[in-house]
Amino acid sequence: MNTALASAEPLVSVESLKLYFPIHAGVFRRVVGHVRAVDEVSFSILRGETLGLVGESGCGKTTLGRAILYLYRPTAGRVEFEGQDLGSLGPEGLRRARRQMQVVFQDPFSSLNPRMTIGATLSEPLEVHGIHPDGGVRPFVARLLERVGLKASFADRYPHEFSGGQRQRIGIARALSLTPSFIVADEPITSLDVSIQAQVVNLLQDLQAEFGLTYLFITHDLSMVRHICDRVAVMYLGRVVEMAPVEEMYTRPLHPYTQALLSAIPVPDPAVEARRRRIILTGDVPNPADPPPGCTFHTRCPVAIDRCRTEPPRLKEVSRGHSVSCLLTDL
Repeated sequence: MNTALASAEPLVSVESLKLYFPIHAGVFRRVVGHVRAVDEVSFSILRGETLGLVGESGCGKTTLGRAILYLYRPTAGRVEFEGQDLGSLGPEGLRRARRQMQVVFQDPFSSLNPRMTIGATLSEPLEVHGIHPDGGVRPFVARLLERVGLKASFADRYPHEFSGGQRQRIGIARALSLTPSFIVADEPITSLDVSIQAQVVNLLQDLQAEFGLTYLFITHDLSMVRHICDRVAVMYLGRVVEMAPVEEMYTRPLHPYTQALLSAIPVPDPAVEARRRRIILTGDVPNPADPPPGCTFHTRCPVAIDRCRTEPPRLKEVSRGHSVSCLLTDL
């Protein structure tokens, strides 16, 4: 982590966050259980940094991102934004806070209203929050489009007239329209061609430098995380199992799950790739409605011991800025 971030204060703080979805059954729709989508997650995001959130599909990354923004109301725990507990805010207070917290959605094809022009899409947040930009709305929309690499004349077109990469740029422009300080980028490059992915990531980095943005970058592309992020948090079955500065995570991963994820990243050097040892995980991800006792990863862990089956590990700091949730670090 660079020295500027090392001295930065937290912009977002998440403490013991839980989000359980009820499971209903029977004629009377009784609650018979819960899906533990997010389970006891705690971390902070420093002002101006990019925190990467990685893990397999279904581990709770997107749900956590939306819970931080209070698009889903958490079951328990708290989220603080600029020192303010979002859970203590009423609807109007939360609406004002959301001016500073925006999201770029994963799918650029479904995140834009097909019945609205791009100009209407970008001006709608201004209308909702009663903002009147200097010089008028249309010139403001034109500047937004040009800042994300699109022509101002595109404001009169509809979403179906654009490619996936262009739509994602429009989604980024919409997120910027309220001049936020924090953006949740929910797998913003997953559905794009590889050549377009780099352009979108470079755009996000340029905007961060220009506007001082803070990102939660959700993805399962570990090679991209190393390029764009300052720190990385690894999720498994609703929990953060490891968190570290990006270079330390890639050079000294401590959790067996993180080691398995990193071993799957291809290396462009054939000689190095031939010598590498891949860690193949057996079995499937457990049901989040009925997680295994002890360490939730023990059913797939290649180095699990007897304690792992009964004793749940805590996320604890093992070196400066590097935390891991694994009993083997105690040995």
